[in-house]
Amino acid sequence: MLTITIGATDVYDESAERFSTEGGVEVQLEHSLVSLSKWESEFEKPFLGKGDKTTEEALAYIGYMVVGQNPPEDFLQKLSKENLERVHAYIERKMTATWFSEQPGAPKSREVITSELVYYWMTVFTIPFDCETWHLNRLFTLIRICNIKQSKPQKMNRSEATRRNRELNAQRKEQLGTTG
Repeated sequence: MLTITIGATDVYDESAERFSTEGGVEVQLEHSLVSLSKWESEFEKPFLGKGDKTTEEALAYIGYMVVGQNPPEDFLQKLSKENLERVHAYIERKMTATWFSEQPGAPKSREVITSELVYYWMTVFTIPFDCETWHLNRLFTLIRICNIKQSKPQKMNRSEATRRNRELNAQRKEQLGTTG
């Protein structure tokens, strides 16, 4: 969850010789499947698609990220550049210690991901719907782990095995200082 302060002003207190922040409203945001599905319900297109979002669409998504108390109606117009940068950085965060080693030359999926597809994956992998409020990248990591753990290990084809063995033999020759 991200907490940002909107509409605050920095004031210098001459007697104390320090700056302080006055006013403003704290807003809590979550980049989650719930936010994603609300946005897709309004705009009727995939949020995670390749196309760029308009300013209106991006601000609407921030509005759907709000959790807890309702902020003032005009809070989206009061977002500072720093607020927007923090929201963007929060959305881009990995939010997990898990990492994956990508296979070189592995094909990238061209599947269009929508909130309904993510809910389907959650159903297939029996992931509790409570996870719909997790940071979206963390939820995607869990789904990917479930997919990996439930899939059968793939055998290397003959050319990949030959290439791998050549590389291992070359490494051993170099380590041992031999020619073969």
